[in-house]
This record gives sequence, C-alpha cells and structure tokens, in this order.
Amino acid sequence: MPGTRKLGRPTAHRNAMLRGLVTYLLENGSIETTLTRAKEIRSMADRMVTLGKKNTLAAKRQALSYITKREVVTKLFDEIAPSFEDRNGGYTRVYKMGPRRGDGAEMAVIRLVGYKLPEKKEKK
Repeated sequence: MPGTRKLGRPTAHRNAMLRGLVTYLLENGSIETTLTRAKEIRSMADRMVTLGKKNTLAAKRQALSYITKREVVTKLFDEIAPSFEDRNGGYTRVYKMGPRRGDGAEMAVIRLVGYKLPEKKEKK
C-alpha cells in the first residue's frame, strides 16, 4: 500500500523529502535514489501527472501545494501531462540498479515513461 513506508524519518521530514524528490523527478525526468524511496515517489508522481491531465485551476492549486517549484508545475501542465494524454496510469517506471557501495542499500532509477528529456545545450 503506497504511503505507508516510514523511511526511518519523522513525518514532517519524510513529507518534505518526498515533496523534494517528486519535484526533482518532474523537473529532470529521471532520478537515482534507493528502491524504497523510488517506490514511494512513484505513487505521488503519478498523482501529480493525473492532476496535470485534468488541467483545471483547482488541479493547478493542488499541484502547487505539493510541488515546491512553480516552474515545475508549469512544466507539468504544459509539457509532461499532455505527453501522457493517451495513458491511463503507470507514468513512472522503476529500474533496479543493484546495491550501493557504501552501505549496501538497494539503488534504483525512477523515470517518467515515454517522456522525452530535453537535450541540454552545451555552453560555448
């Protein structure tokens, strides 16, 4: 059941961490984190994309109350959500990477499915 993992943190710290990770995922399209965090992020990121697909003022306000950066909410409603218009869920995918070298924690990459990452421009 999503939302039941405590991740070894107090409630306020855990919520702030998950909000930051979801914001970073929507901003960059992909992040590397531990497997349990990735599984928690997946449910919230899918909820945010579903809000983006609704594209109403109320949905934007709900997204702004969770996502920490205003420009990420704009990107969600203008770019990310329209690319998932034909999909009914499963907007993210978790890939297992193996154990982390320092402490052996299971690592994973979570990505938005089928979303084309914008290419970074090289500085001259």
